[in-house]
Amino acid sequence: MLDRYDPRDDDGRSRGDSFERHRGSRGDGSPSDIRDNDGRNVFGRHVDLPRGPERELVRERKRSYELNGAESEALATIGAFRVVHADDLRDVFDRERELRPAQQGLRHLQESGLLERIPLESRDRDVVVLTGRGRDVLEANRLERDREPKQSFYAGLRKPRELIHDAQVYRAYQCAEERLRARGGHVRRVVLDYELKRDYQQFLQERNRGRADSTGKPARDPEEIEAWAREQDLPFFDGRVHIPDARIEYEDQDRHLRHEDIEVVTAHYRGAHAAGTARSGFSRFRIGLAMRASGGRGGGGRPPNPRSAEEFLG
Repeated sequence: MLDRYDPRDDDGRSRGDSFERHRGSRGDGSPSDIRDNDGRNVFGRHVDLPRGPERELVRERKRSYELNGAESEALATIGAFRVVHADDLRDVFDRERELRPAQQGLRHLQESGLLERIPLESRDRDVVVLTGRGRDVLEANRLERDREPKQSFYAGLRKPRELIHDAQVYRAYQCAEERLRARGGHVRRVVLDYELKRDYQQFLQERNRGRADSTGKPARDPEEIEAWAREQDLPFFDGRVHIPDARIEYEDQDRHLRHEDIEVVTAHYRGAHAAGTARSGFSRFRIGLAMRASGGRGGGGRPPNPRSAEEFLG
């Protein structure tokens, strides 16, 4: 879409250029301030995008888009997890978990060039990822707050072979977030394994940077690696650091900062791999797929609750 004049640019709701509008006009992003959609707009709180039911003008560089609150939240949620099953976003668009509002909202994002839908064996199991333009919208409208880590946003697929596994991380998060919220907790952000592995590699290679004689091998001994893992509160055993699929950072009911590491366990987790995952101390989830068989296309009636086939392994 081309940049264009909109009469809303002239009133107090103007979204204008991201550097010109009043930052934080929709709240300061604290748990007590943001309570959109039952207080679950975890990822939308990191960006200054519309939160109401009506679409508003959003600008990114020379392009303009129109988004409402649910579409903004969906955009941020997909970006936070990189890849998500399309029908897992029904809660974002409709708290009754009906599929039609989600399909309509995702279609609008796709037609706007912000989202890509990747078909699987049946349409109700399609996954969605952000395009580069979708991530650019989030970055251009990011809310900057002191003393708070940024939520990372991703676009496109990075590990196509692990698509099915990675698309289930969001559902495991939903299950964990529900438990945390029931205990009075509020999620602040999610850190995916990409980011944790990047930090680990930076630590391993820190002494090699700028050295012409470097072989590229990690310049760290096992004791240093174990100490780093301990500082990051990551398990270290069998001679290596174990990294979860995602880390959930949250405030508990007493506003203490804590985190919970989650891992999606599939049928392929066997033998030493399964034993290592159990020993890690991560919260493990086995995500069922059988509930995808009906409810998503045309036949009427309410689709089954996606959480009905999930299993929390501890």
